[in-house]
Amino acid sequence: MKSKKITFASLLIALGIIYGDIGTSPLYVLKAIIAERPIDEMLVMGGVSCIFWTLLLQTTVKYIFITLMADNQGEGGVFSLYALVRRYGKALIIPTILGATTLLADGIITPPISVASAVEGLEMVVPGLPTVPIIIAILSLLFFFQRFGTQKVGATFGPIMLVWFTMLSVLGLVQILKYPTILQCLSPVHAYNLLIKYPNGFWLLGAVFLATTGAEALYSDLGHCGRKNIRITWGFVKISLLTNYLGQAAWILTQGENALHTRNPFYEIMPSWFLWPGVIIATSAAIIASQALISGSYTLINEAMSLNFWPRVSVRQPTDFKGQIYIPSVNSILWFGCILMILYFQSSTNMEAAYGFSITVAMLMTTFLLVYYMHYIKKWSLIWIGLFVAVFGTIEISFFITNVAKIKERWMFLFFELLIFLVMYVWFNARKINNRFVRFVELGKYSSLIKELSEDVQIQKFATHLIYLTKANQREQVEEKIIRSIFAKSPKRADVYWFLHVHRTDEPYTLDYEVSELLDDKVIKVTINIGFRVQPRAELFFKKIVNELVANKELNLHIRPDGSTKYNTEPDFKFVIIEKFLSVENEFAIREGLLLNVYFFLKHVSLQDEKAFGLDKSDIVTEHIPLVYHRVNHVDLVIKKYENLDPQYKELPH
Repeated sequence: MKSKKITFASLLIALGIIYGDIGTSPLYVLKAIIAERPIDEMLVMGGVSCIFWTLLLQTTVKYIFITLMADNQGEGGVFSLYALVRRYGKALIIPTILGATTLLADGIITPPISVASAVEGLEMVVPGLPTVPIIIAILSLLFFFQRFGTQKVGATFGPIMLVWFTMLSVLGLVQILKYPTILQCLSPVHAYNLLIKYPNGFWLLGAVFLATTGAEALYSDLGHCGRKNIRITWGFVKISLLTNYLGQAAWILTQGENALHTRNPFYEIMPSWFLWPGVIIATSAAIIASQALISGSYTLINEAMSLNFWPRVSVRQPTDFKGQIYIPSVNSILWFGCILMILYFQSSTNMEAAYGFSITVAMLMTTFLLVYYMHYIKKWSLIWIGLFVAVFGTIEISFFITNVAKIKERWMFLFFELLIFLVMYVWFNARKINNRFVRFVELGKYSSLIKELSEDVQIQKFATHLIYLTKANQREQVEEKIIRSIFAKSPKRADVYWFLHVHRTDEPYTLDYEVSELLDDKVIKVTINIGFRVQPRAELFFKKIVNELVANKELNLHIRPDGSTKYNTEPDFKFVIIEKFLSVENEFAIREGLLLNVYFFLKHVSLQDEKAFGLDKSDIVTEHIPLVYHRVNHVDLVIKKYENLDPQYKELPH
């Protein structure tokens, strides 16, 4: 794992990046537990007790101490975990897709629920204020400014979150001092009484779960701050959160039935003179939480593309800050989804079930992948793995059941998650089908023929440097379709034939290359190893490699003409991309037909190869070849009549 130096600045950055989601949970968790229920000591004390033990077991033990160990070269998240364990079983595909789907859904639910919970505090200052237009305006501005990057604004995230958590602690501590008896609720007895003795108490777990929803995002952001920074800052964050929850509970118990119809205990514990500053600070924290999930969604899709779970889309680098990317299509999808969410649900209260459902599924999938990591990578004993599954499987399945029960009336958001799942499922599986028809051949068998073509002056030169993109991992191999392309009806004569293989590694930030000369100064294979978090710029990388080979006087390229002239000093490079299309001769079974037709539709509307690999259109030739998956073998075609109308023949030919 990359080393992360522990400094005050690094801890401040961790506060700003990691804890936006889980840090804003006091805005809505206790409000969701109490809801419209009569104020009862068992309800309030049991609710806070469940929150305490959830934060202890689910967030602290599972994520802070166990899950953060599963880093891939310092990076975390469902795709990093999948990259570590994917060689150990095909059964990991569906859990990975489900985990990624629900995490992306989290990027659509977190912004509206966080901003809505914060802005709804204005109703206490201005009763009857319509908050939905304000929420839509804030979210729209947030997504609009994504294209400019968040490097400068991000520098303020840490200090703002420090103010936020300090405010949580102070507000909670004031109420605890007024009612210190509330500290008794830290005993697990109160949690037990709520779940077992309180009427329908078990079903309150759906609301309790909201206290730990940011734990999955915390794991995904591991690479930004490092494990030690997260673990140290979590101590401060956890104390701040618990202090505020205890303060809200203390206030509710001191008010009794008078608290029954209050809107939100979070704002009720604020002094009246502090409401405006409190709402502003809360809204700022909610925006930071939203920003963290939006940035995380960009990273998630970027990793999905690298691991072949998502169609290629345009990825931009708005600033020079490492790892900060902007994906316009994802930004539009998230903005549209967030606006639909707030218009559909109208208030933060109505979003709670959808929010809990998505993150519970993500946590269950992480648990599933972690079992493989513990068994195959860490070599844990089956006893410890069984204990892990028993404890956290029980907790998360209980949370899942209670959240599913709550979404029965507002289930329309599931269509969005289903759409994301289908895109990932179709793209991954259709690519596997497509790859079955890739035939590799030994390049050495054709070396002499390639040399002969290169020196045949009767053939018009196609390019000085001809570059084919190849998927072949073996240095001696290329696809059969590439050989056909070279020796087609119009053979492609060139001085140097390059075969460029872009290899996406399981490590996040790899960037190196290998060069193999298969025929002296004539046939050269180049493999560029690119980490799954690095944006591929194949042409830029390739030209840099060629320049280095020339500068180092390797392969004798420095004494060869490169195609430049006195009119144009640029070397003559020509890239060839070979695209497949579905042949009309295919006859499909239902599953394969759906997969391949949807795949080629997605391929058509997604980013084309030249942009995906960072190639300049002026240097590209694209060829199209048919994909014949199941050829139609039986054709009922019968001759009905043959008639020769040529007058020189008197009878039909035999």
